[in-house]
Amino acid sequence: MKRCRLHRLRMPLRQPTRTSYGVHTGRDLIIVELETMAGARGVAECVAMREPTYTEETVETAWHVLRDFLVGRLRGQVFHSVDHLDRFADSLLAIRGNAMARAGLEMAVWDAFAAETETPLYQLLGGQERDVPVGISLGMEDAVDTLVERAQAANRAGYQRIKLKVAPGEDVLPLRVLRDALPDLPLMADANSAYQDAPESTFAELDELSLMMIEQPLSPDDLVDHARLQHRIQTPICLDESIRSAADVRRAAEIGACGVINLKPGRVGGFTQSRRAHDQACAHGLGLWCGGMYETGIGRLHNIALCSLPGFQLPTDVGPSDQYFVEDIVEPPVRFCRPGFLRVEAMCGVAERVDWRSLQRYTVHSEQIDF
Repeated sequence: MKRCRLHRLRMPLRQPTRTSYGVHTGRDLIIVELETMAGARGVAECVAMREPTYTEETVETAWHVLRDFLVGRLRGQVFHSVDHLDRFADSLLAIRGNAMARAGLEMAVWDAFAAETETPLYQLLGGQERDVPVGISLGMEDAVDTLVERAQAANRAGYQRIKLKVAPGEDVLPLRVLRDALPDLPLMADANSAYQDAPESTFAELDELSLMMIEQPLSPDDLVDHARLQHRIQTPICLDESIRSAADVRRAAEIGACGVINLKPGRVGGFTQSRRAHDQACAHGLGLWCGGMYETGIGRLHNIALCSLPGFQLPTDVGPSDQYFVEDIVEPPVRFCRPGFLRVEAMCGVAERVDWRSLQRYTVHSEQIDF
């Protein structure tokens, strides 16, 4: 590698989104840009958030770890194969935790390798071109009528399932209303660990709604209680925050803690761990889908490339760019290839799609590290 540039961006969301973690009105993020000795570019997105609510990482801590501990590990590195990429990813595990920072660098290396070798990213990952079904995630609304309107608009746009953010006291009623309004559209609930103290009767009520799944109802670090709950209810539990590695997928499967995995590459540390987690989910017969972290088009295109793997059969949360942002930083923006579906494209890395002027417009700080 020749150099690395870190860009910190601040992008407003199209509309505020409320979850059990709070209200999100904008997105702070880091873009990692690499340049190889041959002049190829690679980019990736670090999906850490401004506050340590989803995980303990933040944009500030990720910047520090990237700049001071991770980027320097590229010095003198030469990549000739996917095995080399995997070994580099494994070497980053010497930095404990900080999976989102590690993913930002590791995925940029994959992207640069795809560009330099002129190989479509999905081929490097071991996938194939296909159309990926897309769902939509809806935040909690004060007015149920507003929620129904948004869900019906999503249905008209072709979205393949609805995910509703829920919390105790803001769950059964809106879910029932959505089920009545759209009886044939798959529906799921995302709890973001908000039900750690909920009575058993709450899950009994949710179990009556014929949901696709209940996502992460209990504590992120508690597979045992998730297993106990899964054995009591019929609705599949989907684990999100609990899955930090491929080993976590295996552990969850072996004790029956879930029926579905929401795999986010940033949360598990990048493409190498994502491929391994995918293989574990397939080996244990778990449902699998790729979740989103309010990414720009850079992160979205990487997630779509990951969805080229055969185990990703459930609708992804990775929708078109304009679902969240007024303006994206890739051109053309991420759009449906047909209503409710995104196409896995034959891109040799996503750097070729970056709108560098737009990226610069939203950049609040940059640093360059030369090797």
